[in-house]
Amino acid sequence: MTAKALPAVETAAEWQALAGLAGRVGARHLRELFAEDPGRGRQFVAEACGLYFDFSKQRIDRETLDQLFQLANARGLQARIDALFAGEPVNRSERRPALHMALRAGIGGDFRVAGRAVGSDVQAVLARMQAFAERVRSGDWRGHSGRAIRNVVNIGIGGSDLGPVMAFEALRHYSRPGLAPRFVSNVDGSDFVEATRDLDPAETLFIVCSKTFTTEETLRNAAAARAWCLARLSDPAAIARHFVAVSTNADAVAEFGIDPANMFEFWDWVGGRYSMTSAIGLSTLIAIGSEHFLALLAGFADMDQHFRSAGFAANLPVLHGLLALWNSNFLGAESCVVLPYEHYLHRFPAYLQQLTMESLGKRVRQDGSPLGVHSGPLYWGEPGTNGQHSFYQLLHQGTRAFSCDFIGFAQTLNPLADQHDLLIANLLAQSRALAFGKSADQVRADGVPTALVPHRTFPGNHQSSTLLAERLTPHSLGALVALYEHSVLVQAAVLDINPFDQWGVELGKRLARELAEQIAGSAAAGAGQDSSTNALLERYRAWRRPPA
Repeated sequence: MTAKALPAVETAAEWQALAGLAGRVGARHLRELFAEDPGRGRQFVAEACGLYFDFSKQRIDRETLDQLFQLANARGLQARIDALFAGEPVNRSERRPALHMALRAGIGGDFRVAGRAVGSDVQAVLARMQAFAERVRSGDWRGHSGRAIRNVVNIGIGGSDLGPVMAFEALRHYSRPGLAPRFVSNVDGSDFVEATRDLDPAETLFIVCSKTFTTEETLRNAAAARAWCLARLSDPAAIARHFVAVSTNADAVAEFGIDPANMFEFWDWVGGRYSMTSAIGLSTLIAIGSEHFLALLAGFADMDQHFRSAGFAANLPVLHGLLALWNSNFLGAESCVVLPYEHYLHRFPAYLQQLTMESLGKRVRQDGSPLGVHSGPLYWGEPGTNGQHSFYQLLHQGTRAFSCDFIGFAQTLNPLADQHDLLIANLLAQSRALAFGKSADQVRADGVPTALVPHRTFPGNHQSSTLLAERLTPHSLGALVALYEHSVLVQAAVLDINPFDQWGVELGKRLARELAEQIAGSAAAGAGQDSSTNALLERYRAWRRPPA
């Protein structure tokens, strides 16, 4: 069943009702809401897949939440969820499904594309990945000179980099010592040089990740890696022992010198930013091993099933997505600050930037008509407690509207005295301080001089949610990432935008190719450029080569 076309969301009666509620609820302080309902900290919560979701510090009341559910129903959210899991071409501009859930469904998963079951293909690639990873981990896979692989370098960009980087860093505790992968994504040569500076080519394996094997940044870095290897190993045949590919383009892979037998496939129904559970996760699998990688997939799968089947009032991704719409469109929160109180999640905010902003960064609806509301907030953040000594000043006493997602774990992976208790105390303190602040009367009651009262007052009333899990494990990470994936779908479904394409990245790429030709001298200087770009090109050319 294909979801029916929808009218513009801002014309919906449910949207207009929420706008009316925002005027009333938005005028109330979180202090009032908690004073009026002291038990809201146990009412506005939900729990699933090992995650405890406290949204009681959101600026909502029961009527607001009910109206959000009515909006979701009126916009056909359940039909959109069903279409996603049915393998329908929900990516309408590219006419294909977005069936990343099939990658982690396990042997019993029944996912189909155009009527064809894809589970056996997924399991076959996963089995090949596991077998190869075990050969690398055991030392059975050897380089051209017969030495075991000790270094793995993942070359990709976007979803072929951010997902694997985040997953490895998050699960570093579970990785094999001495086999930590490195990652190269930036076309800036410094990225490659620094990643390989202390490595020996004879002990290094490169994983080149590009679905089409045409991504320019990735292929430039792959070419640099090949030259780096051959400078030491000399024999072109060495490439087949030091490079593998994650791609669908066997001809281009073979032309590069990689044995197509060492190409790990994924499919066009897997979007880049949704691909970390595909063969793109090969570097993660090598690092943490099959047992932990399968647990990661199980965490994703559990959240997938929860999203698919749970009622909206208890559905974590639905609640998260609807609250994001409420904050962004009705309370003026232009950004969402992601605050993981877990060092291993230090790359999680960057990962969410691509997942959310590439997915929701759209200005037209699926039929091409203009979107009349905000499509999504800016995502940014930093782990606690580092951020507290950086940007929290603006959060507490600045003038911007924002929302926050706090993330924490009850058990630490690395006990050091009582440091973890202090970490979580800071998480709870910051969410409380942002919500309730400190009034001028409270400041005066502390004996603060009158002249300093304005400087020591905290307005509060900043909404936040908190996600708690028992422990950072592969399973809990999978559930957490899948929650955000499906939250994006909720927001996109209500707004009637396509979260699975990213045409916005194309213009810059095309212009960069034109300018690269001009810099190289193969195109006329200044052709088709504006005066600012021409002036910058002239200055770059003047400075690009150091004096002899």
